[in-house]
Amino acid sequence: MKKYIAEFIGTAVLVTFGCGTAMLVGCDPAQGTGYLLTALAFGLSIVAEAYCIGNISGCHVNPAVSLGVFVSGGMSAKDFIGYVIAQIAGALCGSALTAAIFTMGGVKDMTGAFGSNGLAGVSGSSAAGMLVEIVLTFVFVLTVLGVTSKKANHGSFGGLIIGLTLTLIHIFGIGLTGTSVNPARSIGPAVIAMFNGNMAPMSSLWVFICAPIIGASIAAVVYKFLETEKN
Repeated sequence: MKKYIAEFIGTAVLVTFGCGTAMLVGCDPAQGTGYLLTALAFGLSIVAEAYCIGNISGCHVNPAVSLGVFVSGGMSAKDFIGYVIAQIAGALCGSALTAAIFTMGGVKDMTGAFGSNGLAGVSGSSAAGMLVEIVLTFVFVLTVLGVTSKKANHGSFGGLIIGLTLTLIHIFGIGLTGTSVNPARSIGPAVIAMFNGNMAPMSSLWVFICAPIIGASIAAVVYKFLETEKN
């Protein structure tokens, strides 16, 4: 149970600080400062949580990462289901908390959708959005599997490496899809936006659920193949 609580907290923190920063500064590529601040907020959240709850749950805070670990044989089906439920619940909590802070504080939401993902950067193309998210998730999950492998020798730098990789992925992907690579991170803001009368994020939510699942599965299969070949 403690692992699930850790995943709940970690995902809530990721969504609160990552999406909250996006809400504050906006994610327009033309406004470089806000773009980079959002990327750093997501990456640094992972760094912080990796050293906080990494020794408890592994700090997946992402159903796609948990899927990659599960497919590669690193966790049981029971834990996988428990992790995913905890992550989605954490994302909903983080989004609700952020919405409450902004609403009570009278802060203007620059994104208009509580940091939800969207397809505006790919001209509304679901196919393009799928491709972007599959590639981004593949790279991220492959990195996580490599860094956390028992054969890896990164010492105490694992969390930093993963956080910097997430930052890199956001720098590339924010202008295209807002960068999800994390179904829970997309579900939370979309649901809260819906309850606040904005249905737009829900129309493309399926992309940000399906694409990370596909990307993570491919990454797990590829990593298992590469690791086996090395042996």
